[in-house]
Amino acid sequence: MGKIIAVVSGKGGTGKTSFTANVGLALAALGKNTLCLDCDITLRNLDLALGLTDKALMDFSDVIAGRCSLSDAAADHPKYPGLHLLTAPLSPGGQLDVTDEQMRQLLDQVRQEYDYCLIDAPAGLGQGFRLATGCADCVVVITTTDASALRDAQHTVMLLDKRFTTESLFLVVGRVQKKLLRALHSTIDDAMDAAGLPLLGVVPEDGDVPYALNRGIPLRDINYYAARAYENIARRITGHQVPLMRI
Repeated sequence: MGKIIAVVSGKGGTGKTSFTANVGLALAALGKNTLCLDCDITLRNLDLALGLTDKALMDFSDVIAGRCSLSDAAADHPKYPGLHLLTAPLSPGGQLDVTDEQMRQLLDQVRQEYDYCLIDAPAGLGQGFRLATGCADCVVVITTTDASALRDAQHTVMLLDKRFTTESLFLVVGRVQKKLLRALHSTIDDAMDAAGLPLLGVVPEDGDVPYALNRGIPLRDINYYAARAYENIARRITGHQVPLMRI
């Protein structure tokens, strides 16, 4: 049985889509059959991050409605065998005619066909968030050291605490800048304390991340700074003990 991991954040701009794409790439590079599922029904940018815009022709609502099979809808990555994308339907109003039960049935099928599924949830706590987390096995909350991001992460955790055990919730602190941390007299421990979650990993601020995201180029193909952090997180997800990288 595969594992469903929802990737969430209380606000935008924390690096959630970059996390989903790059950890998915790292899991595939480790030999894991991995599905990245975009649940952002308003913006839908995961296809851009993976460079699969021209290949993602069907979305998860097509699978739910029976218009195509899961294997037909999931776009294969041309360079990384074992990495697949199931994109989201576009719904400008932010609402989609998909029930929680339909999403559960879809994810039960995903568990049968993939080792790991990373669900990129939209920012905020709306329908996309509920669909992404409703049947997940665990949730990764992405935040930065910014005070507003930490506050939103706290609110997100308070909602998730009602449905998940502490062993199923994890924190990733992204866009970490050593100079900024020093200037603010802040540490990663402060972020952990604020969110109240165990730390799965830290991702350094890296100028190549937005470049890779906008060009649809796998980060690991052009850079091994932030990419190494994502790879370390992927190894932890698969059960390896890997020390935190030094920022």
